[in-house]
Amino acid sequence: MSGHSKWATIKHKKGALDAKRGKIFTRLIKEITIAAKAGGDPDGNPRLRTAILAAKAENMPADNIKRAIQRGTGELEGATYEEISFEGYGPGGVAIIVEVLTDNRNRAVSEIRHSFSKNGGNLGESGSVKFMFAKKGLIAVEKAAATEERLMDIVLEHGGEDLSDEGDTWEITSDPGNYEAVLAAVKAAGISTVMSEVTMIASTYTKLEGAPAAQMVRLLEALEDLDDVQNVYSNFDMDAEQMEHAAG
Repeated sequence: MSGHSKWATIKHKKGALDAKRGKIFTRLIKEITIAAKAGGDPDGNPRLRTAILAAKAENMPADNIKRAIQRGTGELEGATYEEISFEGYGPGGVAIIVEVLTDNRNRAVSEIRHSFSKNGGNLGESGSVKFMFAKKGLIAVEKAAATEERLMDIVLEHGGEDLSDEGDTWEITSDPGNYEAVLAAVKAAGISTVMSEVTMIASTYTKLEGAPAAQMVRLLEALEDLDDVQNVYSNFDMDAEQMEHAAG
């Protein structure tokens, strides 16, 4: 079971991030800005294309997207962001990757380290856990929204890799390069999604229960609340009932 994607799915379903829409916009704008450094034309820049797709999914105004691209290409002045990836361990030895876009490296390092140590985790060396993860496109669909057969047809016809049963949702995974095509096919079929993103999926998962599970959720939330943090990935797994309770 893909633990962290399930955690993310529950948060999307509950609308727990609605109150943080301003923060979502900030993260998306940062990603568009840094992606646009490699070129402002989304047709020739897959990372920028994916970032714009994510921004549109959150109903970001076109003007905001345009300005973020212009800041990235240098047409407009703006903050200079540095990309940093942190790796570490949470309660029970769970692997964690934290992706950061920051204009102040020292502040970011200090805040990340503090969040780990305060919530039963510790930072590791570069490369200590990244080998356990692979970048994938991930699309979650409510069971009621589509049949397994219908989704499998889309997966097979549009370059998807796998379709898995995650309880009350189906999860489609794909190579990042095929993510847009698979998502477009899902939408063209009139199937609504719970969530869709390019993410990091772990090869193995660590089951947590009781106090370590609750502590792990607190650590994830502490990290995700930091302004410099773009994405948090982990390989924890817990029972759906406990996760629902923790996410509440």
